[in-house]
Amino acid sequence: MTTERLHPQAAGGMVTSPHPLASAAGAAVLEAGGNAIEAAVATAAVLAVTMPHFCGLGGDAVWLVADREGRKASFLGIGAAAQTLPPYDQPIPLRGPGSAITSAAAVDSWQHALDYSAGHWGGHADFSTLIAPAIQLAEQGYVPTASQGFWLDFREAEISRWPGFSAIFDHRGKAGPFRQPQLAESLRLLARDGARSFYEGELAGRIAHGLSAAGSPLTLLDLTETRTRTAEPATLAYRGLTLLAPPPPTQGISTLAILGILSRFDLGSVSADGSERYHMIVEAVKQAFLDRGLIADGKDIDGITAHCLDSARLDAKAKAIQPGTALSWPHCYRHGDTVFFGVVDRKGQSASVLQSTYFDWGSGVVVGDTGILWQNRGAAFSTDPAHPNAVAPGKRPFYTLNPGMALKDGKPHLIYGTQGADGQPQTLAVLLTGLIDYAMSPRQALAQPRFLLGKTFSDSRDSLKLEASLEDTVFEEMAARGHVVAPLPALSPLFGQAGVIRVEESGDVCGAHDPRGEGLAVAAQNRPG
Repeated sequence: MTTERLHPQAAGGMVTSPHPLASAAGAAVLEAGGNAIEAAVATAAVLAVTMPHFCGLGGDAVWLVADREGRKASFLGIGAAAQTLPPYDQPIPLRGPGSAITSAAAVDSWQHALDYSAGHWGGHADFSTLIAPAIQLAEQGYVPTASQGFWLDFREAEISRWPGFSAIFDHRGKAGPFRQPQLAESLRLLARDGARSFYEGELAGRIAHGLSAAGSPLTLLDLTETRTRTAEPATLAYRGLTLLAPPPPTQGISTLAILGILSRFDLGSVSADGSERYHMIVEAVKQAFLDRGLIADGKDIDGITAHCLDSARLDAKAKAIQPGTALSWPHCYRHGDTVFFGVVDRKGQSASVLQSTYFDWGSGVVVGDTGILWQNRGAAFSTDPAHPNAVAPGKRPFYTLNPGMALKDGKPHLIYGTQGADGQPQTLAVLLTGLIDYAMSPRQALAQPRFLLGKTFSDSRDSLKLEASLEDTVFEEMAARGHVVAPLPALSPLFGQAGVIRVEESGDVCGAHDPRGEGLAVAAQNRPG
């Protein structure tokens, strides 16, 4: 395989992810003849070990898959709220067992995707073989990334209040590789008994016991009922391409709405680095986010999608954008972290995936002796019974994860995604306009300066955070339009980590991972014959 930090090219397929070991594990599957979904599962399992601050077995995953035959699907590996919930007279806590109220569907999504692979792509890889590299890394250890250390330092004041957390996850000041023996044992049980044993087998019993002991309302029955759902992706036409996004309860339609609004403007006529472009994107984000409160789990998902992406509605939102004036903006902010990874195999079959425990370090709840850190996705619910996203037994929360894909002539052309909760649609708007409107390479598009609208981890003001790599004149001109601007350092981890793979008409692929992290795009080589 070929590993190159920024811009490898190959005809044998490619994996991009935020951790080199995960990208290498996926590329090895491709080189052994596996398909994109099989490689994605291997990548996902390694990330669950090597990126514990962003994802893990105790989290969720959302997938998009497509192939050259015109098949496309979204897999919503989203855990639902417990069947028995406490009464709520105040917001759900952001951390602790009170936030660990939704099941974790990531592992089920792995098997769900493999079932699709077997049925549609001729996949036959053994689950235990695919997760073997993850087991080895959990048992033998690895050198923690700077990202892992950054988020330990960032949460220094909190982690001491999370029972059992520091003993497992705080590697600072300790010699040798970072090992997770309890997680290795949990993975071995999955390899022995299959993915569904996370929900119905010996491991499920240990998980249920650990959750109960920690004070979570989740039970074994809640685990048993956890299932990934297949859904038709939401779509939008943009500059001759078809953009795909997962449907509600994810915010995928917000990303599509932003691009739909921008499609009404000739972005190519303004400078890629100038304030005109950034103002236009920021204002499109605001217009799309005004509808985001409608997104929730429910029976009328098709109706929500049709409403938010209605052509006349997007026309009106585009007309509401004033070239010289910023829309006043305080708006609800959701933060969180995740990992994006994408895979294209030698047949052009593609997978775009986001995997997450919501906030960095999830709920902070360590589940018994399993080595599993549980997500805090329950904190995304509202406790207002009149709100569309009101918490209820068995309901899935509003979901920030929205991996993306662009089809050209019905075939996968761009595979992309990013970290960042509220920042995901914002980053994707910059990324996609760079790739499509300005014909940038994946490396160039990922290196573009970014912005974050509203509150962030480091700044509670409802300001527009601009990456300091932008010219001073952009800051000045954005302020003159009425934006309340504030700088964030160039390549700050707060802008998240994105990845892109582009499939050329020849079938060759090129890709890159974000310069704001340590990730890699790894190109698989064609096998002889």
